[in-house]
Amino acid sequence: MQARRDIIRSGALGLLLAPFGRRLLAAPSFTANPFALGVASGDPAPDGAVLWTRLIPDPAREAAWQRERVSVRYRVSTDEAMKRIVRQGSATAAPELGHSVHVELRGLEPGRHYWYQFDAAGSESPVGRTRTAPVSSDRLRFAFASCQHWESGYYTAYRHMAEEDLDLVVHLGDYVYEGPTRAGGVRQHPPHEMKTLTQYRERYALYRSDALLRQAHERFPWIVTWDDHEVDNNYAADVPEDSQTRQDFLERRANAYQAFYEFMPLRKGAMPRGSGLKLYRQVPYGALASFHVLDTRQYRGDQPCGDGDKPPCEAWHDPNLSMLGQAQEKWLEQGLAASRATWNVLANQVMLARIDRDAGPGELHPMDQWSGYDAARRRMMDLFAGRPVNPIVVTGDVHSSWVSELRSDYKDSGKPAVAVEFTGTSISSGGDGVPVPERVAQYLPDNPHVKFYNSQRGYVSCDVTPKAFTASYRILDKVTQRDMPIARTVSYTVAAGRAAAEKV
Repeated sequence: MQARRDIIRSGALGLLLAPFGRRLLAAPSFTANPFALGVASGDPAPDGAVLWTRLIPDPAREAAWQRERVSVRYRVSTDEAMKRIVRQGSATAAPELGHSVHVELRGLEPGRHYWYQFDAAGSESPVGRTRTAPVSSDRLRFAFASCQHWESGYYTAYRHMAEEDLDLVVHLGDYVYEGPTRAGGVRQHPPHEMKTLTQYRERYALYRSDALLRQAHERFPWIVTWDDHEVDNNYAADVPEDSQTRQDFLERRANAYQAFYEFMPLRKGAMPRGSGLKLYRQVPYGALASFHVLDTRQYRGDQPCGDGDKPPCEAWHDPNLSMLGQAQEKWLEQGLAASRATWNVLANQVMLARIDRDAGPGELHPMDQWSGYDAARRRMMDLFAGRPVNPIVVTGDVHSSWVSELRSDYKDSGKPAVAVEFTGTSISSGGDGVPVPERVAQYLPDNPHVKFYNSQRGYVSCDVTPKAFTASYRILDKVTQRDMPIARTVSYTVAAGRAAAEKV
């Protein structure tokens, strides 16, 4: 325990844990498919992308090579049959990073599809497809999703997503859930809550065992960020939900962050350093769009008025309270100011729209969302209002769908909006849901900036052109039954230069 804490304090995880002198196995003996968790790609650039895979041994029979470094070959082709190879090479799957592989491709052509495959010791991975970012383009199609609780439902939404002609997928967090198993689910978690590195690794492997999730990874490059359940429900920086000590929680957070990196197609610059991992970044997508990927968990202040739905308290107005932290706020301001993209898409975890959940004269706001951080939220609204950057906010977390026009004074519908937020529902979290729960129906009239609401499952498919940004909500009636169709699609569009959502 003490040795692990010393590593956390000193950082530089990859260097400190490197097994110097350990041999490189070019041909270990696999008793099962080592690529059972599939392949993935991410963070597309005009000249390449990140390719990912992770070797999974049979723990009962392959303990020896689990402690060794393994050589993994990769090749990239311009055709699905893998006949026209344009890049190939090898990478090392090291035990200190769970035998994950992160290959950063460069030198490819912009705006085109490539296929890729890994192999090790005669075993081949599935063939994945990625797409480089364009230099210029008049259309972008992407989907965004979040919240895929394993026990709550099946990942049918990913099957429908994989059937679309998309350029990329944005995942907004809650990729895994940390809790123990609970009664009534369609499938089960292990009996324990995640805390150790081994437990986090096992949970990611469980989720990635879903064939539909793997299919969506294999078909499109992903841009990923996290929310709370990748570590601990509603944690804030170094403050846990429960009574863990700060030292114990930072150790847990280090384990969670390392597992996240190991299982995601992230660049090596995101490799965790002790209990920290720099996840916020900008992913340009030609002149049409730029993705500003936020991290609203690692640097935020503690929820000012407690957790849950609360009336505003004195601390709610604290000008020093931040959701992003000072460095990330400055980075976002500079990034938006420098951007020349037609659309600036903020990949955001928790709702930016302020929703009054009191069906009456009082006010109740969810304190874990931006609504709980009044000064930080107002700074964001001022940032949008100060520059004509066509900001679009895409958000997850709340297991329901919302289309909201963002205003600093959220109840004053007479003032112009400064941005539009598309909040997507969950892939499975929350179970089937109903279109509009009775409690929400009671307070929706007090929120005229909300243009659409639904609490069933699904994902959002976005079609972006220089003239308009259109978000289509793909809604499933049930996720507790397999292979359900898309029940209906509801679409809203935003014209360039306007912060107003119109139903299509």
